[in-house]
Amino acid sequence: MSITQKIGRSGSGRHERTPCERSGSKLDPTFNIFLLFQVFGFFKGMSFPVGSVAISNSIAFGSYSNVLLYLNDNQFGSSKNPLRNLHIFLAGCFSGVVQISFLAPVDLIKVRLQNQTESFGSLTKATRIQTQYKGPINCAISIFREEGVVGLYRGSIALALRDVPTMGLYFLNYEVLCNWMTKNNQEREIWTMLFAGGCAGTTAWAFANPMDVIKARLQMDGMQGARYQGIADCVIKSIREEGLKVLLKGLTANSLRAFPVNAVTFLCYEMLLRALR
Repeated sequence: MSITQKIGRSGSGRHERTPCERSGSKLDPTFNIFLLFQVFGFFKGMSFPVGSVAISNSIAFGSYSNVLLYLNDNQFGSSKNPLRNLHIFLAGCFSGVVQISFLAPVDLIKVRLQNQTESFGSLTKATRIQTQYKGPINCAISIFREEGVVGLYRGSIALALRDVPTMGLYFLNYEVLCNWMTKNNQEREIWTMLFAGGCAGTTAWAFANPMDVIKARLQMDGMQGARYQGIADCVIKSIREEGLKVLLKGLTANSLRAFPVNAVTFLCYEMLLRALR
């Protein structure tokens, strides 16, 4: 869930108007962010995820590759046999399960930092109470002190419902597209990997977006008291208050980001595998 859909939402989950909205501005949320935070607003809360993305991706792609080899060897007796789509999907789902153990706390910290509409250092003492976290480390320590280890995994069930099937579709779409664009026994071209990776990422985010909205709201629920009693309660209340369109919040921004990011991700993955062979 991107900052464009989170800005102005309180910890209770109810939508509150941003400062630009309160002043009567009709600008798009993207311009609201720029007016409030300048260019740095688009990178709010990203220092921690960026620093850990290499670990997260290595866990996901590493577990996927190893499980795929295991399933292929046990089914056919040779890793050189053609992959079955079911094996690709199952291996992708497993990578999503493994990744959650590391990703859940990182994602929680990112979401909470992004929902702070002011920088801690820029606030006066009177308003600083409303801004809880000075940075990612302070955020992690504060959550641990207030809610314990369980607090660091707030929203992890929704995260699992988002990532487990999505990762299966993610890898399956990539392999299917690559096989469709590549002739038998030929090496995949760079443009094939870039296109297939971009399409796989965009499709995955389109599937994951509704649960991503719910996940983020559950993760924010602990900041100013609990409003939701669970995933189902969050879905019902969100749709009741904002309509079905609430599940599509941030989809455009996520899709525009997903294509180039995942195109490069899969290209690097394939190139690294070739270099290590």
